[in-house]
Amino acid sequence: MKLEPRIIALDLDDTLLRHDLTISDRTVAALAACARRGIVVMLASGRSPEAMTPYAERLGLSRTKSFVICNNGSQALESDTGRAVIEHRLPTDVALEAFRLVEAAGLSCHVYEGNSIHVSRETEYSDRDWMLSGLKPIVPADYEELIRGGVYKLVIPGDPEFIVPVEAEFKVHFRDRATVFVSKPYFLEVLPLNVGKGETLREIAESRLGVPRERVMAFGDSMNDESMIRYAGLSVAMKNSRPEILSLAAHVTDLTNDEDGIADFLERRVL
Repeated sequence: MKLEPRIIALDLDDTLLRHDLTISDRTVAALAACARRGIVVMLASGRSPEAMTPYAERLGLSRTKSFVICNNGSQALESDTGRAVIEHRLPTDVALEAFRLVEAAGLSCHVYEGNSIHVSRETEYSDRDWMLSGLKPIVPADYEELIRGGVYKLVIPGDPEFIVPVEAEFKVHFRDRATVFVSKPYFLEVLPLNVGKGETLREIAESRLGVPRERVMAFGDSMNDESMIRYAGLSVAMKNSRPEILSLAAHVTDLTNDEDGIADFLERRVL
């Protein structure tokens, strides 16, 4: 039986993007066919708006009425105008406290702004983030002053074996004040409380587009996709997803992100 979504929301890294950070022609064509049927195609990523722009343009979203969910739900923009429609900033006291704990633990911190990554210090992970996002790392003179200016989220990079216990500690320490999760194995993220891709997708779908969750399809692979996968009635985990996401999703692709898993699923189940 064919599925009938009215919205398709797509995570980028390890979902829509292949490991070379490109979107295949086949996938572009499948999503364009969905759009011609009146389905709203949107992106939902942990990336900043500037780091998502090339992919939105690749899908033609800059020429259509849609939305781009950025910074794991802390922001949402109209895809054609770039106008912000949803913004949630991390409370300054929480952000400063988290940063000081990070510094005490010997870790670094990343904040995305414009075409730059503001890093508390340069590490192998700031170079890795540069490669992934295309945004250049810079070290501000006063990191706490940067945070006081307002941030959407903090990203704490580090060795996965060290990030796991820090995540557990932060989830307890900030449980009533912030949302904490691991996006990539080496990226711990701290967001405003009760903010995520799913919460922002719900607001866009129900409040702005009048689409019930049963007609919302979302593709994801990792823990920053959890709230979106939980929300969407037509949730789809990539074959290469983390086990937690595989167990939550209503559907699973037969192919990975490197094998055009999204295109294959849409061709068989939607188009």
